[in-house]
Amino acid sequence: MSEQTDYEDRKSLIHLLNSGKTPCEAAYELGRSRAWAYRWKNRYEQDGWVGLQAHSRAPKHVPRRTPAEVRQSILRIRSELEAEAEDRDSLGYIGADAIYGRLCREGIGPLPGVSTIERILRQAGKTKPRLPQFEKEVVYPHLQPTAAHQLTQVDIVPHHLTGGKSIACFNGIDVVSRYPAGRQFAHKRSVDAVEFVLHLWREMGFSTYLQMDNESCFSGGYKHPGVIGKVVRLALYVGVQPVFSPFYHPESNAFVERFHQDYSDFVWKKAYLEDLAAVRQRSALFFPNYRNSQHHSALGGKSPSGIHHTTPVRKLPSDFSLPNPLPITAGQVHFLRAVDEKRNVLILNKVWSAGLGLPDQGVWATLSLKPGGSMLRIYDAAPDAPKCRCLAEHPFPLNEPVVPIQPLFLQRQNNLNWLQVLLAGPFKRLALNPSTMS
Repeated sequence: MSEQTDYEDRKSLIHLLNSGKTPCEAAYELGRSRAWAYRWKNRYEQDGWVGLQAHSRAPKHVPRRTPAEVRQSILRIRSELEAEAEDRDSLGYIGADAIYGRLCREGIGPLPGVSTIERILRQAGKTKPRLPQFEKEVVYPHLQPTAAHQLTQVDIVPHHLTGGKSIACFNGIDVVSRYPAGRQFAHKRSVDAVEFVLHLWREMGFSTYLQMDNESCFSGGYKHPGVIGKVVRLALYVGVQPVFSPFYHPESNAFVERFHQDYSDFVWKKAYLEDLAAVRQRSALFFPNYRNSQHHSALGGKSPSGIHHTTPVRKLPSDFSLPNPLPITAGQVHFLRAVDEKRNVLILNKVWSAGLGLPDQGVWATLSLKPGGSMLRIYDAAPDAPKCRCLAEHPFPLNEPVVPIQPLFLQRQNNLNWLQVLLAGPFKRLALNPSTMS
């Protein structure tokens, strides 16, 4: 009798049992023994329909199976991490990536992959089901950095002291290395944002792009059309390209949004903070711990610090003096926007035609500031995409002159590799394919 016939008989057995027949009656009707009926009845009750499949005749010993000692180490480390997570000075990571990092540190082998660790945790009942991911209505262009110092995301997470006083916690993180920096203030004014960005560049160094949301302290406010705010001016002054996320779309700033959770869990949920000084003291403990943590799935068991410093870090000069007033320096400012039903986009408090853009299309707009005249161009892709198409082009009038970049920061730009310079340069109307360039 074939395996398929046997399997069909097992299913028929369960159907008969579910109809109310006893195992003896079902076995008689199928021409099988009572022992056979009871064996597959028990198998079904234990494993469901999958249990009716014939068991593999493969040998019980599998040479590549994770050794028992390694499995025990995984569960021991998970238990240790869970206990440490209750400590007010612990980062609180207990997932497979944190376990992988500690296995590396302890020199335990053979070293299993993260997916194997997750499977062992799941089998031991140590995991929770993932929440479903919902599809977004608008798909926005986005940068795809491949190395540290290409893209830093910044944002503000608000918290309240006992008694109700608000604290603005500015955080920034390198998207590739996950290396963070932060600063806390009693307000979120443009002067606070400028101080935070200066702190960021002293701690993390410059990146090609600085991505932020549309908070007035970053953008320059919502009153004046065509406004170039202080943070934008400062970024342009040092040769960094600001990028503004879409309105009401935190997913575009996902890396720093996720970092806020870790920051808040450690700094605010595990300690009583009575004033701004206490917040800064607690935060100063968090950032070094996070930079040396080995919990990140994208870092392969390495720490943010280890990844961030594998390439040269170009920090803000120690003798840097903030010019007053801040000029508008030649450079580029970028905006992620959704085209509205009238095929327009809102950029710097002005409405611009998206040209060939369609309603609900996510677009990338670049404001190129030059001493000889500034232009706003709207594209269907980010600057590092293999191909992009210009959808619209508009002259951008300014009430003050655009000055050339300072020689000190121009030299920093020139030290970038040729591809970074290419990606940082003005868009071309024609499709850009780096693989065809020599």
